[in-house]
Amino acid sequence: MAKEKEGTLLVVDDNRSILAAVQLLMSNYFARVVTLPSPNQLMTTLRREPVDVILLDMNFSAGINTGNEGFYWLQEIHRNYPDIQVVLFTAYADIDLAVRAMRDGAVDFVVKPWDNERLVAALQGAYNLSRSQREVKQLKEIKRELTNEEPMFWGTSPAMARIRELVEKVAATDANILITGENGTGKEMLAREIHRRSARHNELMVSVDMGALPETLFESELFGHVKGAFTDARADRAGKFEVANHGTLFLDEIGNLPPHLQSKLLTALQSGRIVRVGSNTPVTVDIRLISATNRDLYKMVEQGAFREDLLYRINTIHIDLPPLRERRGDIRPLAEGFLRRYAAKYGKAIEGFDAEALREMEAYPWAGNIRELQHTVEKAVILCDGSVITPATLLLRPATAPAPAADSDVTTLDEMERSMIARAMERCGGNMTEVARQLGITRQTLYNKIKRYGL
Repeated sequence: MAKEKEGTLLVVDDNRSILAAVQLLMSNYFARVVTLPSPNQLMTTLRREPVDVILLDMNFSAGINTGNEGFYWLQEIHRNYPDIQVVLFTAYADIDLAVRAMRDGAVDFVVKPWDNERLVAALQGAYNLSRSQREVKQLKEIKRELTNEEPMFWGTSPAMARIRELVEKVAATDANILITGENGTGKEMLAREIHRRSARHNELMVSVDMGALPETLFESELFGHVKGAFTDARADRAGKFEVANHGTLFLDEIGNLPPHLQSKLLTALQSGRIVRVGSNTPVTVDIRLISATNRDLYKMVEQGAFREDLLYRINTIHIDLPPLRERRGDIRPLAEGFLRRYAAKYGKAIEGFDAEALREMEAYPWAGNIRELQHTVEKAVILCDGSVITPATLLLRPATAPAPAADSDVTTLDEMERSMIARAMERCGGNMTEVARQLGITRQTLYNKIKRYGL
């Protein structure tokens, strides 16, 4: 089946024979091919016609080969229509000028007399770039409309007060930030608060769970790919770096990134450019990086498991979030906030927690921190048939509860699995790759279960 033709190409050249030849050739690839024998009507045409790609000659006045006309019209196009991709048409003697023009925003150039395959490849490549950038722009607009971020809960602890003061100082800068803390302490929520306070708040914050990202998809997910780069690459696709361009890129669980992929990430961060899988064309990206991990990266550097130069690159500012057990005064207001949210979600008229439920929550160790508290309150709201939450609906298990005797209530499979994962995490010091190996499951499955059980 022939590929459906897409897009509009505008060809601007003072040679009518060239216009006719290019129109005949490119009509096989573009839905519409519009021609202009002079650039004088270019702006008028662009106001009237939606155009994706322009093939622009560099010289129009007889006997003048400075390329200044081409530069002028290239600048006009980018100033008025920055989303349109421009490919230059040039003679052999103008190649240096064409290279200079590419630095000024043209995406490619084709030398006259041209090779048909080269011309088709250049113009289709420009159209694919235009389409990808348009998709990224649409995705940003959609995500911005759908995003409903939870407000940051600072609480009253001295540790969180110090973190808040630091965030107020650094959020407006472009400094790379490393957030550390146990699972469930709210690292991503803090990252969103930093993004919200930054100069990039009108752009996207794009989150990537590095722990759940298969190694084979690392480059494709972060840097994107072009059509045909691998078996399932049926179309060009922008990676997370491009989607986050001019915004914030949040790399969660960065401590789980294998050393051989750390070097690829470092190269992209140092150069400010990425190359899509299957392409040789670098794409410039401008992102503010926030990373997070529950692991001790300095210890990993000593052990040779994490690159020291990458640590310094991501760690301009270091913020360490305290566990919930070290900010017990925040347990009650957090729980009450979750209660209001889930009572509204499930249509329950629940007024609050009784005194014993509050006492149990404030004494509980909360190994899964805020995330575990959130899941516990949601479950309690679902189970509650009265007007207050009681210990019977909280279902908190004693932290040092002995293993059930043969004649006691049977522990559920979920409870056994949760306990096994928690013990493995403690035994492995938060090394999720080792936890997954010991449990005989994939990292993706492990992360799904951690989120399910609020660990």
